[in-house]
Amino acid sequence: MNHPSELKYARTHEWVRVEGELVVTGISDHAQDELGDLVYVEAPEVGTHLDAGAQAGVVESVKTASDIHAPVSGTVVEINPALEDDPDFVNEDPYGKGWIYKIKPDNMADVETLLSNADYESGL
Repeated sequence: MNHPSELKYARTHEWVRVEGELVVTGISDHAQDELGDLVYVEAPEVGTHLDAGAQAGVVESVKTASDIHAPVSGTVVEINPALEDDPDFVNEDPYGKGWIYKIKPDNMADVETLLSNADYESGL
């Protein structure tokens, strides 16, 4: 599995990357591999405030559907429009073209409470 060391991870299989004042999030390589070929991604709406751990959306594959959770509390500021037409970007490039949404955290320090890649991988 590919879990970049510069990212942080939630126990619910979301990853985060800090970009300035925003946090980009998606699902991990492990999660997309377990789900199989994705056919639909339901991202949260821009402007929605999410609490850490709350359901933020859904990913559906040919095998199953799975909730996506907010890794930190904050307000959704952008979603990845490419996933509407190409949800398979999550399978092909989960940490690049397959990002799902960007959130402006209530407290950027909350990112540090997430798992390192080593801690995430040890829990798989």
